[in-house]
Order: sequence, then structure tokens, then C-alpha cells
Amino acid sequence: MADKKMEQLAINNIFTPMNNEATIDQRHSGNHKSTALPAGAVAPDFTLKSTPDQTVSLSEFRGQPVVLAFYPADWSPVCGDQMALYNEILPEFQELRAELIGISVDGVWCHTAFVRDRKIRFPLLADFEPKGAVAKLYGVYREADGTSERALFVINPEGIIHWSYVSPVGVNPGAEGILSALEELQNKKEAK
Repeated sequence: MADKKMEQLAINNIFTPMNNEATIDQRHSGNHKSTALPAGAVAPDFTLKSTPDQTVSLSEFRGQPVVLAFYPADWSPVCGDQMALYNEILPEFQELRAELIGISVDGVWCHTAFVRDRKIRFPLLADFEPKGAVAKLYGVYREADGTSERALFVINPEGIIHWSYVSPVGVNPGAEGILSALEELQNKKEAK
């Protein structure tokens, strides 16, 4: 089912699929040197605001896979398309029992407007103050730009990074790699 959906989205130019090889491990693209945490590293816990009066902690999701989607800014064209794609295929993430979380350095009021405008149905967290603190923990803060990389992390139920990918900042990484990593986690669980 995921392959047909990805194929249709690619035909409609909604996303640009990344090159996902058989081995699920860390992938980096572009000339920018990233220091993203690799597969096998412990995912640092964090607590960030999702609304002006609510916070979300990574540790709340222990026991289930989590997808962290770091992105530069709410209103940029590529970020908007990326978050719209994830919103559209959210049921596929849910079928794989994964929680999807978007993170950028935008503030909660910016996220609130973006969520309302784009009808986003997953949490967007504000890595706003101190600016980029969580992106720095994951090695994906772009100091010169004051934004995060366009980076994806799939975290297993035990809190270990299973897969990570850093896309060129101007390229939508799509969802193929995320879905492959989540399917691999599910297959490992079923094999036990």
C-alpha cells in the first residue's frame, strides 16, 4: 500500500523520493557538513512547546517508534510541501504505530497559524528558545542560517535512533526512507 501511495505522490510531484538503499543507516546529502546523530545513538530527550501552554517530551512516546522531522521554517515552500505530504500519509505512519513530530526554530504562534492554515494533524514543536537547542542536541542546527537542517530521525521504541537522513535544505526528502525504516522496525518486532 505504501509503495502505490508513494508512486502516486511522485507522479503528482508532491514529493521527491530519496535514494533509499537496502541497508537502513544514516544518509547525508549535499555539500553541507552535518554532524547529525547516527543510527545506533541514544536519542536525546527533550521537552518543547506545542502550543503556548502545552509541552511535548520525547520520553512520552517511549515504547513506540517516533519520527522526528526537523525542518527550517513553517512558511517556506519546501517545508510546506514536506509537512503537507506527511499530513496526507499520516494514516500510514499510524498503521506502523509511529508518532510523527515536526520540529523547527519557529515560535509557537507561528506554528499555531501554520497548523491552522495547512490543517496539520500532528504536533509541530517550537525549538525557539533557546533557539535551536534541540536541533543542536541532534547535530542538525545550521548556525549560519539560524535554522535546523532538513533532517529525519526514526527512533525505535527503546529510544535509540534506528535511521537518520539529512536532506539538502532546498530538497523535500519525501517519506520513502521513513516508511522503509518503520517497516523494518515492525518486521524486527514481528520476528521476535
